[in-house]
Amino acid sequence: MTKIKTTRICLVRHGETTWNAEKRIQGQIDIGLNAAGLAQAQAAAEWLAAEAVTALYSSDLLRARQTAERIAHRMKLPPAFRPEFRERRYGFFEGLTYDESRARYPADYHAFETRKPDFVIPFGGESLQQLHARVSRGLRELAAGHAGETIIVVTHGGVLDIVNRLVRGNPLSAPRDFLIPNAGINWLRVRGQEWTLESWGQTGHLAGFGLDELP
Repeated sequence: MTKIKTTRICLVRHGETTWNAEKRIQGQIDIGLNAAGLAQAQAAAEWLAAEAVTALYSSDLLRARQTAERIAHRMKLPPAFRPEFRERRYGFFEGLTYDESRARYPADYHAFETRKPDFVIPFGGESLQQLHARVSRGLRELAAGHAGETIIVVTHGGVLDIVNRLVRGNPLSAPRDFLIPNAGINWLRVRGQEWTLESWGQTGHLAGFGLDELP
């Protein structure tokens, strides 16, 4: 009889950027970490250093790469960059603050804010359903490829929103009832087809609470 192996996945949100502090929507615009974000990334690296991690993955956007590189250096693990863990594409909202987006595109912002799953943000954006499809596919591939191991994935707030709902079985349209702080640490446990949250939004490694500027 084959024993089912337990896999642990640690998901880390990237450190703070200036645009996070301004509540400006980044999407896939390639913004780097600010000084606070670099310090947060190093703190996350130190916090995770004792874990027996076999692989490190990251979104290929700069803010995630910079966070992953600090973890990689501390843990002596080469990061592998995976575009399926990029932030959501926010179309014409990218570069605007949330308030500016609401004022400039009120109807579209309402569909975004009320979490209509099939609403595709105009000018190259993604719907929540599209984001869910690519994130869940990427996570399942990693879990299957690392059965019985512990791995780290550095990613973004929008991706983590999807992950939390995926694991808890909550609908994409439901209001968010959890925090996604910058440099927050989140643990999943995978056993066969069973996915569970081990912990969420850990910030004990941070000098101050990481920003959660997401709507």
